[in-house]
Formats: sequence, structure tokens, C-alpha cells
Amino acid sequence: MEVRGSIPAGQASDQVRIPRPYEGVWRFTAPAVDSSVPQVRRGVRELIADLGVPIDEDLRYGLLLIVSELVTNAVKHAAVLSPETAVEIAIGADWIRVAVEDNHPYRPKALATDHARTGGRGLLLVKAITDEAGGSCDITRTPSGGKVVWAALPLRFAGD
Repeated sequence: MEVRGSIPAGQASDQVRIPRPYEGVWRFTAPAVDSSVPQVRRGVRELIADLGVPIDEDLRYGLLLIVSELVTNAVKHAAVLSPETAVEIAIGADWIRVAVEDNHPYRPKALATDHARTGGRGLLLVKAITDEAGGSCDITRTPSGGKVVWAALPLRFAGD
């Protein structure tokens, strides 16, 4: 399976590293409807728990908030051209990445802070969480003309 979006650079080594049990890529789809947002968030939370990913509580909370924002954006802004949204969770030895793919060609932009607005700052929030964690986020095009919005975060293990 192709991993879309950047992942943090690994440590260069000539040694073969044995993957940890929680490393891998999981991809699933959800209908582009409002009820998918909590279902996807719950699914990601359960996946992380079932795999035993050693993630601290603050990072888990930030990651789940990112999942909610990215799926909400796909549901609210791309459902017309993309009745299904693909969600990919990739976990490495010391990073975790969430990517949400839809078929809509529009590339969203993070809006500036406007305290008079009650919405429209989801990507700004994603960027702030990602920056604070020392990760990265971006938007990439798909071969079909859609997009993948992704965020990669370095794992901070419980107790770090």
C-alpha cells in the first residue's frame, strides 16, 4: 500500500531494524456524513489502544482532535464530489500520521484567527497542534485530482 504524505525522517543506519508490533499502515473508508466523524475518531482511538501504541495522553488527545477536524472538513466541504472519505493511519517506531483523502480538488487553507467567527478554523487548529508537537502537516494531490490532508506527529511515549 502506498503511504501518502510525508513521514518524519528516520535514523540512518546500516543495521536492519525489527519493526515494533504497533508499526504499520491501516486504511479504511467512511461515508461523508456527519455521523462518520465520531465513528472515525472512536475507530482511531481503539486502533491505537488495540495495537498498544505507547503514546502519551496529551498527544493522543491532539491526534484525535486532528482526526475530528480533518474528517469534519471532508464531510462539510468535499461530500458533493466525494461521497466516501478515506482515512489512513500510519505508525512508525517514533511517529504517527493521519491522512484523510477525498476526491474534491479544492485545497483548503488555514484561516486566520477571527474571534467573531464560530467556525472555519479547523486547519488552523490542526497546524497549531502539529507545530506544538514538533510534527508537520500538509495537503497533497492525488492522481485522480482529489487531495490528501495529513498530519504527522512524533510519538512522545507515556512518561516522557
